[in-house]
Amino acid sequence: MFFGLISTIKIIILLGFLIGIHETGHLIAAKLCKVKVKEFAIGFGPTIWNKQGKETKYSLKLIPLGGFVSMLGEEEQIDEEGSFSKAPILKRMAIVAAGAFVNIVFAIIIYFILALTIGNYEEILEIDSPLNRIKYSLDACGEFINITIQGYKQLFTGINIAEQFVGPVGISEIIVKTNGFREFIYILAIISMSLGITNLIPFPPLDGGKILFLLIEAVRRKPLKQETEIKIQLLGFAVLLSLAIFITYNDIIKII
Repeated sequence: MFFGLISTIKIIILLGFLIGIHETGHLIAAKLCKVKVKEFAIGFGPTIWNKQGKETKYSLKLIPLGGFVSMLGEEEQIDEEGSFSKAPILKRMAIVAAGAFVNIVFAIIIYFILALTIGNYEEILEIDSPLNRIKYSLDACGEFINITIQGYKQLFTGINIAEQFVGPVGISEIIVKTNGFREFIYILAIISMSLGITNLIPFPPLDGGKILFLLIEAVRRKPLKQETEIKIQLLGFAVLLSLAIFITYNDIIKII
């Protein structure tokens, strides 16, 4: 029972933290772009804590496995100062991409630190140079990024999706099996990188899909009709939900 409790805490800390920094990326970018944020929330379900700031309501929900940043004019066209829909397209793109950007940068920093502290001991014993450690760490980070990107490329070359992706159940199983703080942090970096790249895939309702809509708006010089965008978002959500169920089923089968 104690082991199960520790495992649950590890899962909540890891996923909650990664989602938290993702949403914080959106929040900071919105503030920098002078877009009004109505609410910043971590988790979903009943609210267990909230605080009203000068402009933004900050909330913590019961289940810390989600989150959102609610901005003025995000869901509908509002023609007033501080509205997301009124902001220039480049600023809106920056706000939408900021969450994934934070996850990717965080993963690179963590992996760099891990590689720096582990190092290539054979080289260090022969040369003993701080610069050698930095070079080794940068090379390791480059390989880490390349392997992650190659994994996503395989999705479009006929490789079995079930073998390439894991869902919440699979991720939980990986986290539970981590042994020690260093391995836990390594998994944290991998999942953060995956979360960031996945969100940039140009498929609604992911952040990449929102960026795609903004690119279409830039080319057309006007946004898509709200009804059309909602229908596309709902269709994309249905596809992602079906994919999530399929991946989760395969995760369970693998565990069994």
